Amino acid sequence: MRNALWIVLAGLWLWTVPVAGHADEARDWWMQGNQLSQAGKWEEAVEAYHRAIQINPDATGPFFNLGLAYKALGQYDRAAAAFERARQLEPDNMEVRLRLGNIYNLMEKWDQAIEHLNLVVHRVPDNAEAHGNLGWALLNYSKGPQFKLLVLHNLEKAVHLFEQQGLNQAARATRETLDAARKQFGYE
Repeated sequence: MRNALWIVLAGLWLWTVPVAGHADEARDWWMQGNQLSQAGKWEEAVEAYHRAIQINPDATGPFFNLGLAYKALGQYDRAAAAFERARQLEPDNMEVRLRLGNIYNLMEKWDQAIEHLNLVVHRVPDNAEAHGNLGWALLNYSKGPQFKLLVLHNLEKAVHLFEQQGLNQAARATRETLDAARKQFGYE
């Protein structure tokens, strides 16, 4: 009986500890997921990322890309969960924080979006997307006082950075939001 228990416990241990060849297999599934994502085959990509995660649940890349795939499928709750897991694995990864803030914006979870995007704009001050999305989250935040000057500052910074980077369509769209915010706040 004791030997049987030991064999079961050893078998469970083997399922939790990555074996050298398993790392390659996990990477292969992750790469396959990336190829499927590039082809717009989001559901198949999700399956590939899940297989990579089953083999190596401590790798950030498959969780991050799983979040992107779920976002593309419009499954924002699942995208947020995948990005949250990636954040747990790499709390200082600002790209993960940016995507997490963006998905919370799409979910209209303004306080959570502000938390992540605020961190990004302070650590990566030239990130136009983070400034624009932080401005949008602050504009829509309704649980406390309006952050008028922060809204305007972040949207203005985003417009400037988008123009500087030659992203004219993003600059125009952000400028429209900025103009609407100025009008709303009486700063026309």
